[in-house]
Amino acid sequence: MADLQDDLHTSTGAGEFGDLPVPPPAEVFPPEPYAPVSDPDDEPLTRARAVLAAHPVADGYCGLPRALGNLSWYDLELGESCLDTDVPRLREGHVGALFWSLHLPEDTDGDRAVAAALEQLDLARTVVRDHSEGLRLAHDAGQLIDARNCGRVAVLPGPAGAAALGDSLAVLRSLHALGLRVLTLTGASWTDEEGLTRFGEEVVREMNRLGVLADLSGAGARTVRRTLAVSKAPAVCTRSAARALRPHPANLPDDLLVELGAAGGLCMVPLTAEQTGPTVRDVADHLDHVRTVAGPRSVGLSGTYDTGVAHPLELGDAAGYPRLIAELLRRGWEESDVALLTWGNVQRVLRGAAFTARAAQLRRPPSTATVADLDG
Repeated sequence: MADLQDDLHTSTGAGEFGDLPVPPPAEVFPPEPYAPVSDPDDEPLTRARAVLAAHPVADGYCGLPRALGNLSWYDLELGESCLDTDVPRLREGHVGALFWSLHLPEDTDGDRAVAAALEQLDLARTVVRDHSEGLRLAHDAGQLIDARNCGRVAVLPGPAGAAALGDSLAVLRSLHALGLRVLTLTGASWTDEEGLTRFGEEVVREMNRLGVLADLSGAGARTVRRTLAVSKAPAVCTRSAARALRPHPANLPDDLLVELGAAGGLCMVPLTAEQTGPTVRDVADHLDHVRTVAGPRSVGLSGTYDTGVAHPLELGDAAGYPRLIAELLRRGWEESDVALLTWGNVQRVLRGAAFTARAAQLRRPPSTATVADLDG
């Protein structure tokens, strides 16, 4: 950027300042300490930053609320070395939006799970309010763009575990009113390895009516297939890579990737050593594979930062995204496909959910079904 500014601002002649001497150009503009743009090793990183400036990353999973619960004091706008995510690193990594995980403690269900979800939503609102110069709450595609245009990072609450509903559609509506936008369909009595029960299908329909995205990461194959069949809105997998490359249980086999892509869903590849591998190239391999199998409109990114997991080399925090995008450009990715990966596909999914919700609200009132009615 400094080189571009130097080209735009020419030296001023001595006559414009009377008889004052003007230093030679070399003294005014000393050489930059880094390699020039023409260096072939640096050019992809320069291009990556340029693409990300226009199409920032919409990160599908961030564990920051849970991590903040362990700190007595923090300032995300100043920066926190004990975290993977703060405003300076989000800006360095060109992150424009984050899905904030609303973590529920292990083996939490019933009223305790509902209370935990409410506490997490309250924490998210408080954190964003206290860091309003860098963060802004958002609930749809338009608000993501508004936040970006105002120089803020958009924060979308979710995903939360299915236990947060307490088996109540009224609680689902209340959580949506408070900002919840993504629900993971695991950990409830109505969703398991056998698929969705009748009440589980009604949950998906009510999520469609509200505009809450279904997250299928970690769900069994039958649950994934039944959700894709029932849902009129796109589904997402907020933390799933390619099982063909790495046999992690949360990764998707090729047949499910094909079905997810055909349904207009989105597989958000996590930047974790356990699921994708220890290097940037390993992550890029998964992105290549998902793009090939599911299609370029069905692949996204999931940092999974501040979740307590190890990350690939050079991708240790939220500032590392330009290095990943540079690797994709070296592999021949078109900039248009990178733009879909980072920003466009999340926009499409959110707009699809909003369109489905508006249509569903014209067709059906809020559901009053209960587990006892449908599964009893």
